[in-house]
Amino acid sequence: MDTTNHFGPELPATAKSRIRRAAKRASYQREVVYQLVDELKLGHVGFIQNGEVVIIPLTVWRKRDFLYFHVANKSRLQKLVDAGETICISFAQYDEWVLAKSAFHHSANYRSAVLFCRGERVHESREFDEAFKVIMNDIEPDRWEQVRPPNIQERKGTALMRLTIEEGSFKSRSGAPTDNKEDQSLTVWSGVKPVCPFR
Repeated sequence: MDTTNHFGPELPATAKSRIRRAAKRASYQREVVYQLVDELKLGHVGFIQNGEVVIIPLTVWRKRDFLYFHVANKSRLQKLVDAGETICISFAQYDEWVLAKSAFHHSANYRSAVLFCRGERVHESREFDEAFKVIMNDIEPDRWEQVRPPNIQERKGTALMRLTIEEGSFKSRSGAPTDNKEDQSLTVWSGVKPVCPFR
């Protein structure tokens, strides 16, 4: 992935996106957010439609400072983004369960990001191709060069959306359980275990 950025090393954060609970686990560095997006490529896109909250899991990828996803042409999400509305995209990955000696201190080791974005549809053919080339070649090197490119009908039916991150935050936890001193003598095992041990 292209790690270049032009908007500075930190994401803007307001009261809407700044982390208050366990703030020591927060980061606003673009680098860690971009790394999570690049590794997962699965975002949960949230928006409001007719007063109702809607969340859709979508493939979301990055090229430089922009996020991209594609939907069907004239879909509700395309119309909402084109209208200038803000959407919220969350990314999260659990690595380990954290098992403490008390029920209260059980947790998980994770990385997560919540990003507030605005965007628009990509109409220019070159950018359309370059954006899809990024995701395909990241999944498998040189795949874009081997496959048939989209034809006119496929391009008309696909709305590629380019998003700018307006603000956001990253939060993570790592390490062992945090047990109370009085719980240390309990004989129950404590430690970390993989979320998906057989993957």
